[in-house]
Amino acid sequence: MDKSAASTEPQGPRPVLGRDSVQVPDDQDFRSFRSECEAEEGWNLTYSKAGVSVWVQAVEMDRTLHKIKCRMECRDVPAETLYDVLHDIEYRKKWDSNVIETFDIARLTVNADVGYYSWRCPKPLKNRDVITLRSWLPMGTDYIIMNYSVKHPKYPPRKDLVRAVSIQTGYLIQSTGPKSCVITYLAQVDPKGSLPKWVVNKSSQFLAPKAMKKMYKACVKYPEWKQKHQPHFKPWLHPEQSPLPSLALSELSVQHADSLENIDESAVTESREERTGGAGGEGSDDDTSLT
Repeated sequence: MDKSAASTEPQGPRPVLGRDSVQVPDDQDFRSFRSECEAEEGWNLTYSKAGVSVWVQAVEMDRTLHKIKCRMECRDVPAETLYDVLHDIEYRKKWDSNVIETFDIARLTVNADVGYYSWRCPKPLKNRDVITLRSWLPMGTDYIIMNYSVKHPKYPPRKDLVRAVSIQTGYLIQSTGPKSCVITYLAQVDPKGSLPKWVVNKSSQFLAPKAMKKMYKACVKYPEWKQKHQPHFKPWLHPEQSPLPSLALSELSVQHADSLENIDESAVTESREERTGGAGGEGSDDDTSLT
């Protein structure tokens, strides 16, 4: 391709999984992700209330794939605090009620690592997990954290979970003042299965807004919690603090969605417990663990 003919305008996201080999995202990838977070064309607004907005976008080539974008205004939360909360894996275990298990596996560079995350899906769907390459970049007073799925030889798919694929997922945190910010969450995930329509609707109308609000509450309580839990330990800001072993990129491979088993859950109906939000499910808003 003639470089002189290439446009300098943002072209939308460069899917990292379009590559044949695992690579740490570069500046162009971060700029592309930011452009997608800020884009409006092609997105359908499905929720807008109390400072939280949600958009969805069906991927034309595959109607089972959906992109979702959530944006939340965070008053009384500085951008750097939200950035810390998203990075702090020990704190996530306290506030993220969907998490089953999460841990960092290895360090790739000063601003990239590999990690594992498994989460609860709305009953009676099977729970999912992912192995992702995560990278982050402070940009002045703004921050980006994003990830995509990779394969790690020591962490193959488990029999009790469905291995999903993060095509591109991440957060854009934009400072709006000394003690306020706006966060945009953008996700394109292949859940490896034909999901019923109620799941897609519930994700955009209820689960995504609820998750954003829970994140906000966690941010408000983070400074107090962090003071009691290794207050100076922030390896995402100070790479020399990282206890993770180093890993060569050559040890990883791209996780192509078509190499994983598809699970047909399109006929699954929502459980009564999920509809009523009982038993500490998605209807529960208990955050007493954030102490």
